[in-house]
Amino acid sequence: MPDIKLDAIDLKILAAIEKEGRITKLKLAETVGLSPTPCWMRLKRLERTGLVAGYHARIEWRLIAPQTTVLVEITLGQHRQADFDRFERVVRATPEVVACWSVGGGVDYLLKVVARDVDAYQRLVDGWLQREIGIARYFTYIVTRTVKEAEG
Repeated sequence: MPDIKLDAIDLKILAAIEKEGRITKLKLAETVGLSPTPCWMRLKRLERTGLVAGYHARIEWRLIAPQTTVLVEITLGQHRQADFDRFERVVRATPEVVACWSVGGGVDYLLKVVARDVDAYQRLVDGWLQREIGIARYFTYIVTRTVKEAEG
């Protein structure tokens, strides 16, 4: 990771665009207390460093079609690098998996899966089990209500 020097204004810029990715140049400059050109130059520098990973729209897909969010704990049967690599390749290639974290503790991975319904989710997992991608155990948690979800 590059050694990136940030000052208070850089941090204000990052906080502002994290909160509102579509903020105008003028509004961003006003928010952080700079004139537009220096503010824009700082933002471009922050983007070039990789600190700004992207700008995203959060779509309410459930308004278009039904969906079920599932959190899944997965434990692999073996813990060789090849086992982790095989599992992670499959997860990256599965569009229903919207997030995956490798974790320490009692399980190997936590996944966030968005499927049309519980049946579609279960068919996905059954397919993984049939492919023998190394899953020893999995625990499913159906999200019944979102209390808080970070944007971005």
